Amino acid sequence: MMKKRALLILADGFEEIEALGTADILRRLGVEVILAGVHAGSITGAHGMSVLPDELLSMADGVDFDAVILPGGMPGAANLDADVTLDKLLRQAEASGKVIAAICAAPYILAKRGLLDGKVFTMYPGFESELGGLRYTDNPAEVSGNIVTGKGPGAVFAFAGALAGKLGLSVECEELYRGMFIDK
Repeated sequence: MMKKRALLILADGFEEIEALGTADILRRLGVEVILAGVHAGSITGAHGMSVLPDELLSMADGVDFDAVILPGGMPGAANLDADVTLDKLLRQAEASGKVIAAICAAPYILAKRGLLDGKVFTMYPGFESELGGLRYTDNPAEVSGNIVTGKGPGAVFAFAGALAGKLGLSVECEELYRGMFIDK
């Protein structure tokens, strides 16, 4: 089996637990996780932690990855949403049937682009009221077609586990979580 690849996109104001927790779990499962920044240099999270991405988002191609991941956090999700490169990358990923994952406030980025139409999703409570008519749940994580969504920071293990499942790593993730004492 070929090694899975995931692109996790960072913008200033990202939620550190959601981004780094998801990347950590996936890397422990053998997924090559590339952190892509919307600008050169360090990206600073919502709580002051800085991360040096592996590459610039503008250099990434959505077809080259099995999954594209958007962490939440504010103003991180708004900064992601404003990036002009993101639209092209999400369209490439969607057209290629890749997994698209978003947690916390980030699912609204998908909703604005029509990617949640007809899907069941979850996100940080309160943001869903701005999305009118979409099928929101209050669950920690949801999988609907090629879309994986997560509720927020406390749901990072459920979100990463659902994402791992979409990448065909459910059994490995259950074993990992047992060893880490994680109830998902």
